Amino acid sequence: MRKRFSWSSLMLLLVIGLSLSACQCKKQQNECREACPQGLAEQREAMRDEILARITGASMPQAQLNIMDFGAIADGAANCQPAFVQAIAKAKEMGGARLVVPAGIYHLCGPLHLPSNFCLDLQEGAVLRFDSDPKHYLPIVKTSWEGTFVNNYSPFIYAYGQHDISIVGKGTIDGNATNSFAEWRKQQKQGKDLSRQYNHEGTAVEERNFGEGYYLRPQLIQFFNCERITLKDVFITQSPFWCVHLLKSKNIICDGLRYDAKLANNDGIDPEYTQDVLIQNIIFNNGDDNVAIKSGRDHDGRKEACPSANIIIRNCQFKGLHAVVLGSEMSSGIENVFVENCTYAGYCKRGIYFKTNPDRGGFIRNVFVNNCEFGQVEDLFFFTSKYAGEGMDNHHFSQVYNVFIEDVRCQEATAAAIVLQGTQKEPLHDIYFTRVDVDKAKVGLSMEDTRNISFTDCHLGGYAGVPTTASAKDKIFEK
Repeated sequence: MRKRFSWSSLMLLLVIGLSLSACQCKKQQNECREACPQGLAEQREAMRDEILARITGASMPQAQLNIMDFGAIADGAANCQPAFVQAIAKAKEMGGARLVVPAGIYHLCGPLHLPSNFCLDLQEGAVLRFDSDPKHYLPIVKTSWEGTFVNNYSPFIYAYGQHDISIVGKGTIDGNATNSFAEWRKQQKQGKDLSRQYNHEGTAVEERNFGEGYYLRPQLIQFFNCERITLKDVFITQSPFWCVHLLKSKNIICDGLRYDAKLANNDGIDPEYTQDVLIQNIIFNNGDDNVAIKSGRDHDGRKEACPSANIIIRNCQFKGLHAVVLGSEMSSGIENVFVENCTYAGYCKRGIYFKTNPDRGGFIRNVFVNNCEFGQVEDLFFFTSKYAGEGMDNHHFSQVYNVFIEDVRCQEATAAAIVLQGTQKEPLHDIYFTRVDVDKAKVGLSMEDTRNISFTDCHLGGYAGVPTTASAKDKIFEK
């Protein structure tokens, strides 16, 4: 039986492991180097397993309804939203139900607001295709946009303050946003700037009303202040903005989702102010970040003081802009993140990306990356505390530390294998790379404003091999 470890014992071990430089003699250093990696691996696994034991996802209701019994016509033309609204109301009246959606194309002129104890079962061949007219997603609801709390267009599938909700099956959720919301990015500046003004000024959320005329795109799926959620197997495409936004929620399983979502800002999964999340067996193909872990922007995030924590990402296939991103909206902090046993399904611009700037504050700590593989990337690991060059005259410096990376392989980094950019006020520190192999890299390593960065058995740009011996071929006197 595995020995159980407490969080405090893990922190103690981290302190021991990070104190190698304080060892006073070579013998002590060697003893620490030999003892700590094995102990840390054991503690890491115990910490991960303790988190996994808490994650249950949704309880599935036993009662069953069929959407066809509520008048849905799955011909891709008739508006099926009234049928879904009636079925959802019936499920709520019953105290919970599984709503079976058979094969067919269901045109929806408006959002679906899901209640507690509800399962949306999209059977193979079923397609939920949302209408492209933005007016269908009014009135505005409580939501968030790029890390700022606002009242805005309803996400297409939305739940607020609910529990035990699941979306399962081999069917498709189609945001159908190519010719509507996807065009809004170039018109969003006024709304974006106003949302950030409200954030920085601490304007009451009740007064942050957007919607028509501001061009802030809604998310495809959002769970806000919810718990016990399961998303399994569905195919997601053409989202108006972020695909799956897990906001201030907890105890969530995302398993076996499939993506072909290449519109602007089509992040795959965005946990924000969210705890106890398992993301596994996902096949990503996204026009933006595959997984982007966030915890609020600037004033809102620091005021909320609700870190995103205890997030496990495993057995996934990455393809898109970036595989896993921590930030940049991370002002409440991010901690206890595990990325393990993942590979690539195609090109990623960056593999693992830590990003923040002095507007943010907060922290990123206790991050473990193990046994991952990438093909060609621009940068394999990029840590920056100067994201977008913003906030350089501000004072909310982020702390980035206690990052442990082991057994990561990459075929080629066309720009850099590893980039570490801290700030003079708050250097990146205590970051450990073990057995990181990059076959080819334009730049192997670039570091500034860092301290206590460790490399063990790493090859950044190929293997040097043994040195050649002196010979006449050197022609040293002819050079």
